[in-house]
Order: sequence, then C-alpha cells, then structure tokens
Amino acid sequence: MHGDSVAQSRRRRLLHGLPLLEITDDSRAMARRLLEAGPLPEQAEVDALHIGVAAVHGIEYLVTWNCRHIANARMRPQIEEIIRGSGYEPPILCTPEELLEE
Repeated sequence: MHGDSVAQSRRRRLLHGLPLLEITDDSRAMARRLLEAGPLPEQAEVDALHIGVAAVHGIEYLVTWNCRHIANARMRPQIEEIIRGSGYEPPILCTPEELLEE
C-alpha cells in the first residue's frame, strides 16, 4: 500500500462495513478510455480505475484528496465528456471540503 500507514488504518476503520463496489469489465474499459482518450496519464491507472468504477456503478460523488488526477478542475470536463460519451453519468469529482461547503 502507499501513503501513511496510520492514516490508512484510520480510513479502514472508518470504511469498515461499507459495501465494496465490484471492478467489472465495464469499469476496466472505462478506465482504459480515460487513459487513452482523456487527460489522465498512463501512470494514473489506479486513479482511472477509481473513476471508472464509480461511473459504471452510478456513484453520485467520488470524494478524494487526489487533486492531481481525480478532483482536478482542469481535467474534470474531459473526464465527464468521456464518461457521458460511454453512456454513463459521471460522478461529481470533489474534495471533502468541496462537498461540505455551504
């Protein structure tokens, strides 16, 4: 795993009991489209898969601290266009702060 192990443990405890979304062939195909036709670079394969899984499963929000490849205002329009062009409604890609703004 990547990142801070203490933060990982906290996240795992927080997420314990929530249902897991299946990584399907459709979500893998969406991730490939985001990498091949979109703004995501090849090394963002895991990020593309996160977006692909959320889109294919109809998740309304994908909340993340990853502003490099996921919650990135410059990339968001092209990501949304690719997802819509594939027949899905894109999730709202945002940071926790953006979601909690009033």
